[in-house]
Amino acid sequence: MVKGIGNWLVKHSESLPERLAVVYNEKRFTYAELNERVNRFANALLSLGVRKGDRVNALLLNTNEMLESMFACAKIGAIFVPINFRLSVDEVHYIVNDSRGYHLIYDGRMKSLVDQLRTQNSSLQEYIHVGSDPHKEDSVYEDLIAEANNVEPEFDIFLDDIHLMMYTSGTTGRPKGAMLTHGNTLWNAINFINAIPFNYSDSTLTVAPLFHIGGMSVMTTPLLYIGGTIYLDDQFDPNRVMQKIHDERITSLFLVPAMWQALTTVENFGAYDISSLQLAVSGGAPCPITVIEFFQKREIPFYEGFGLTETAPFVCILDRENTLRKNGSVGKAPIHTSVRIVDPLDRDVPSGEVGELIVNGPNVMVGYWNKPKATSEAIKNGWFYTGDLAKFDDEGFIYIVDRKKDMIITGGENVYPIEIEQLLFRHPNIREAAVIGCPDEKWGESIKAIVSLKNNSQQLSVQDIETFLNGKIARFKIPKQVEIVEALPRNATGKILKTVLRQKV
Repeated sequence: MVKGIGNWLVKHSESLPERLAVVYNEKRFTYAELNERVNRFANALLSLGVRKGDRVNALLLNTNEMLESMFACAKIGAIFVPINFRLSVDEVHYIVNDSRGYHLIYDGRMKSLVDQLRTQNSSLQEYIHVGSDPHKEDSVYEDLIAEANNVEPEFDIFLDDIHLMMYTSGTTGRPKGAMLTHGNTLWNAINFINAIPFNYSDSTLTVAPLFHIGGMSVMTTPLLYIGGTIYLDDQFDPNRVMQKIHDERITSLFLVPAMWQALTTVENFGAYDISSLQLAVSGGAPCPITVIEFFQKREIPFYEGFGLTETAPFVCILDRENTLRKNGSVGKAPIHTSVRIVDPLDRDVPSGEVGELIVNGPNVMVGYWNKPKATSEAIKNGWFYTGDLAKFDDEGFIYIVDRKKDMIITGGENVYPIEIEQLLFRHPNIREAAVIGCPDEKWGESIKAIVSLKNNSQQLSVQDIETFLNGKIARFKIPKQVEIVEALPRNATGKILKTVLRQKV
């Protein structure tokens, strides 16, 4: 009988019982200890009325309780719904009610947010508190574990059962719950270990948020699948990350581009021994080429990948052998995933031409929760339509050109903001850059660059930008407007919120 991803811990607790599984601050759990805690919490959830198919909401940071809760739900067939704790109470309330969750596991540091949530009419009936100072009516996480038994839950779990529901960022409207199965997470892990060189002796530092598919499943679940070690950190600080790699001899690291960029600003970068780091992966948004070059010069194997919540997330990755030769590409699809690039009539476009990237494979979600129309629009004949514009080169390497919705049409010409942004990143005084289209009576849209500066005492004008870009790109691609801001708006996963920028136009 297939037991789903919960069976990973069972197997490792039998074959690798003393191997270190999860580390959070001073807490260190072997696979045997982790499996026992997961079993106890799974049985506690059953005693609280959780049943197969129920959605269990969570407002948790990158702690051992986050992973334990997910695996506990997996063992009893419940669906784990991690929620971005940086959202407003109204946004959290929407997700809770949309998912129809009756149970909420929350970190005590979220107490203010949860107290506001209690005052709203929601589907929640049971609150489980992690940490100290719980509400008098709440269950306490560690008490539940201490009081529950360690018997292995016996449930019929299959690979097509849903175990995880992650809500998309909602940058274009209300967030949607992407339903990911045990099979999606399993095949994502298999794709990773076929594409990148790591094994059970490896470790990773998970500091990208686990409520996001990148934090959960780029490194974390694939390493747990093969019996590696997960170090968790619930706050991102560049120096702290460098110190942890130095102290714990971390071998792999996934960060979103904004985090990688922050590491490049560490003043005493060379003082840390990070020679153990054999795998650096960026994803979640296009990584500035200047950042990739920074790590390549320091002989740190740097991989740029591309994926989405709906694909669990692995779609393609550029391997270390081609990072220099194919800079700017996101590589090729892994062995168990297929990709196509199509025109609006679903015809494959020739190499070098731009079309929409679509994905097929066992890593593609089964659909959006309670949204059949959105599901049918996104998945057609087994192919997931990403909304990303891309092209193949003559060797089959994939280049993400831009989001379909971000493309600018000026004077009948298609302009892809990423191309301009990558050049702006090379300007010596530009720290961040985003390019958007603005309504223009003559041209349809005109191009605007919004930048933050490294040195605010040295201002930039449109003419400065024009001079810098002149000869590097076609004249019609050069921004006609420039706005300087302190910082660009980003969501919790580091993506620049261009919808926010466009609203201000």
